[in-house]
Amino acid sequence: MRRRVCRFIAFLLSLPFVLSLLSRPCFADSASRIDSGDTSWILISSALVFFMMPGLAFFYGGLVRKKNVLSILMQCFVTICLITLQWVLFGYSLSFGPDVKGLIGNLSWAGLHGVGLDPFPAYAATVPHQAFMIYMAMFAIITPALILGAFAERMRFSAFCLFMVLWSTIVYDPVAHWIWGLGGFLRQAGTLDFAGGIVVHVNAGVAALATALYLGKRQGFPSRISPPHNLPLAVLGAGMLWFGWFGFNAGSALCSGALAVNAFVVTHVAGAAAGLTWGLLDWVFNERPTVLGMITGAVGGLAAVTPASGYVNIWGALAIGVGASFVCYWAVVFVKAKFAYDDSLDVFGVHGVGGIWGSIAVGLFATKVVNGAGANGLFYGNPAQLPIQLKATAITAAYSLTVTFALLWLVDHAVGLRVSEHEERIGLDLAHHREVGYTVLD
Repeated sequence: MRRRVCRFIAFLLSLPFVLSLLSRPCFADSASRIDSGDTSWILISSALVFFMMPGLAFFYGGLVRKKNVLSILMQCFVTICLITLQWVLFGYSLSFGPDVKGLIGNLSWAGLHGVGLDPFPAYAATVPHQAFMIYMAMFAIITPALILGAFAERMRFSAFCLFMVLWSTIVYDPVAHWIWGLGGFLRQAGTLDFAGGIVVHVNAGVAALATALYLGKRQGFPSRISPPHNLPLAVLGAGMLWFGWFGFNAGSALCSGALAVNAFVVTHVAGAAAGLTWGLLDWVFNERPTVLGMITGAVGGLAAVTPASGYVNIWGALAIGVGASFVCYWAVVFVKAKFAYDDSLDVFGVHGVGGIWGSIAVGLFATKVVNGAGANGLFYGNPAQLPIQLKATAITAAYSLTVTFALLWLVDHAVGLRVSEHEERIGLDLAHHREVGYTVLD
């Protein structure tokens, strides 16, 4: 009995020491700065954004013809590998490294030199620098991958790989620095882009238009192009994208507090509003709502709320979501038909136009009640924010369009861009990978 009492007393005396060990931060060398909750949220958000890549693969893969489904999956997968290495070797340094005249980062962080486990407060004060780096890597990966939907079924695999690396280096990295990097000239001008409406969606959407125009139409477009071969696969992909978008937008708060909650909520609201609105537009113009329309509208709404998610409230998100469906529907159904360009999976019409609308909408609906570090928009007494957003959007679109055309010309003359007519007829799965997506033909 005495021994039990002594052990109990010893346990009580040791309890404060044990609790102090358990309550220590994960990184003792940065105990005064690193917040374990914020770090956990950034790592989870990084995984969520990464999860968008298989979501994009399924979404795009379900929308193409069955003879090209594996080529889409392969392009998404190789993009992960290529851009991860590009980002670690020099892409992160170009995007977020020490500024060079507001245009680009220098190469002092190449190979992650100096990017360690201590925070870099100017970007994220409460998480390790490498956590911020890997989170932003996921944005760098998915942005060029969005473009491939515009030239699906007709670009050579070798040309694709070369184009992805060049575009990420010469287009994505500078634009990311302009808007997010310390000293970037558009950031200095007051541009608001919470999670990538301009950096990701405008940038990739306009590049997608350039690739569709440069490569030309698929054989038989538009009359002999079959509809999506597997809509259930596309719906699964859209759901995975929606799920990952919570990390995309709410993770951009770079902390696990109230701002992340707001971004999470308005992201979901805008996606839901846009999906429902597109379904209603289908009902009005085509006499019935379609699954394809619903998922397309939801993705357009999610793209549109991306730049605004950390600056707008619920009502702003509703307006952005509904507006996104109207402008994207107009672009996909009417503008594309009028000009007859073959943007295979409507990357420009959804991501480009949705991103443009959302980036401009920040200048209308932003409120400092949501984010004191942001700015008020036109409807909250600050008309000056609208021209700032318009200018940043226009500069990014013009740069992306011009440089993408130049890169396409360069790759075309270096290795050849477009597949042969024979390869296009039999499909890229067999022609480029000697594999097929389905062993049973229906």
